[in-house]
Amino acid sequence: MAVADLFTPPLAGLSPAAVALLELTPITAIVIAYWHRAMTLSWDDRPIPAWRQACFGSGIFLILAVLFSPWGYLAEELVIAHMVEHLILADIAALLLVLGLTKSVVQPILAIPFFNRLQFLASPLVAFPLWAINLFFWHIPVFYEAAYGGAFIHAVEHSSFILFGALMWMPVFGPLPVPSWFGPGAKIIYTVGVRFTAAILGNILMWTQFPIYGNYAEGQVKWGLSAVADQSVAGVIMMVEGTFLIMGVLAWTYFESAGRSMRKQELLDLAFSEGADVDEKRVDRAVRSGHDDLLEKRILAGDFGGR
Repeated sequence: MAVADLFTPPLAGLSPAAVALLELTPITAIVIAYWHRAMTLSWDDRPIPAWRQACFGSGIFLILAVLFSPWGYLAEELVIAHMVEHLILADIAALLLVLGLTKSVVQPILAIPFFNRLQFLASPLVAFPLWAINLFFWHIPVFYEAAYGGAFIHAVEHSSFILFGALMWMPVFGPLPVPSWFGPGAKIIYTVGVRFTAAILGNILMWTQFPIYGNYAEGQVKWGLSAVADQSVAGVIMMVEGTFLIMGVLAWTYFESAGRSMRKQELLDLAFSEGADVDEKRVDRAVRSGHDDLLEKRILAGDFGGR
């Protein structure tokens, strides 16, 4: 039995156009839900910051640009193009979607008991392994080629890259609570670990001297590339993208940590000047969760026994 035969629901027989529509439907639903939540929060005087909305919109745009543009045809001809497609979906677009979220945005979802219980998936000790397993699973030749040969399986592959990519970024940039030990230093170690894990696959593609995937022969001839050169350059692209991405993440983590420390000290000084009985742990939790403005208002209102 071929691996593609493992994916044998009725959807497996759909045309590429029908599967494209299947991919577009949940994306449209997500955009509508996000827009509706953004409007609701704005009316409630709790607007989502404009930069977060821009990040979310940019992530959606990248997904649509990759899945519904001529690039998709090129990704069927070269490993290089397919690698770029996967990196955009799993790394960049997934990161932008997570940056677009706040605790207020996901609050209605977390109010549903089933989804609330799934918060453990955003733990760094869970999200990282799930992301790594998904990454290497889809690059095992037999599964990679099965996705190449079936529109439905390819859609599943794309969805899993976005889902597990977002899950991987959630502990670092997401609004869900993380363990107390997962501070700036742990975030740096986590991010470096993610990049080193991806680098394993990048090095395999770079240095393997025989074709790992045999379904690009026609496209490689068309573009004048050998199979080894095609997959080697794909590995180089993966390494370069990972290097620039980790530099950006480390810079973000540094400035975020510095900003939170300053904000935390501001609130502690305000609490002291107002005579408010607020301990340091409570201030730290408020700053980490993004509720520092609410805590500031409560301190100024004297809700903690202030003068």
